Amino acid sequence: QVQLVESGGGLVQPGGSLRLSCLDSRSAFSFDVMGWYRQAPGKQRELVATLTSGGITNYADSVKGRFTISRVEAKNSVFLQMNNLKPDDTAVYFCNAILGPRGFWGQGTQVTVSS
Repeated sequence: QVQLVESGGGLVQPGGSLRLSCLDSRSAFSFDVMGWYRQAPGKQRELVATLTSGGITNYADSVKGRFTISRVEAKNSVFLQMNNLKPDDTAVYFCNAILGPRGFWGQGTQVTVSS
């Protein structure tokens, strides 16, 4: 069983920082890819950043230079350091993990950027 649990969301002012964490609390799988997606109200879910087990990263253009994704594979954890946050970053952020043909999602954590 896989259970992805996110934490670290909250309310922050523009220009501030947050660090999101995601942990697979049940399995001992070594995921091929772990990453973050987000969904703003009225919009489709979109990729934020992914990181493969081989260390290859992929970022959305809108977050390049501001967000950094990292992993601790031994603990099946993935993190997203978000700096210089903007109101457009407001969304529910979802952790994602891929193992072969299967994908798994967390329940999401709310990030609100507002003054």
